[in-house]
Amino acid sequence: MTGGKAKAPVPEILSFLARTYPDARVLLDFRNPFELLVATVLAAQCTDARVNRLTPSLFRAYPGPAEIAAASQAEMEEAVRPTGFYRNKAKALRGLSEAILKRHGGRVPRTMEELTALPGVGRKTASILLGSCFGVPALPVDTHVGRVSFRLGLTASKDPARIEEDLASRIPRERWWEFTTRLGWHGRRVCVARTPRCGECGLACLCPKCGVAARRPSP
Repeated sequence: MTGGKAKAPVPEILSFLARTYPDARVLLDFRNPFELLVATVLAAQCTDARVNRLTPSLFRAYPGPAEIAAASQAEMEEAVRPTGFYRNKAKALRGLSEAILKRHGGRVPRTMEELTALPGVGRKTASILLGSCFGVPALPVDTHVGRVSFRLGLTASKDPARIEEDLASRIPRERWWEFTTRLGWHGRRVCVARTPRCGECGLACLCPKCGVAARRPSP
């Protein structure tokens, strides 16, 4: 339940997002699926902007899975250190690169099952690859998508897996990718975490504002 508040109507949400964010895309820079996979792993607990500053030099030195798999743990840790949690990220990048070489002939797999079987690749990362690179309907749930979906009454959960299930039951499958990409942009620009700019929001007249605390009047 969402505190007795109604859900914002899905067709109106989709229409608003399409009008407002027609060019929404993944904010990580990449030229191929492997680069996006690496960038997405690095983006955990790190900003997209910082990852984008690092990846050009990283991909010059390590252009593919063979080069990353051949690197030592210490070498890869130093290469990704600016993104934080560099030990775990270096281990994941080396492991997934080895798996791509051994299991998939050096090519990034194209199914959820195969992607999530790679070391360090969860469902959100796999969904980003599927939707952005392979045109497969996918619903990656990041913090922005989860937060705005909750406020709109499209889910009553804070758990990404349950949020994905709730959205999948409400959003037409063929529009999953555009919905999450555009909703994420709306969450970054307007429906921000601490002080959502409801007065500027084109969905304000529809939104039940679940979990949004009313502002106290100034003394």
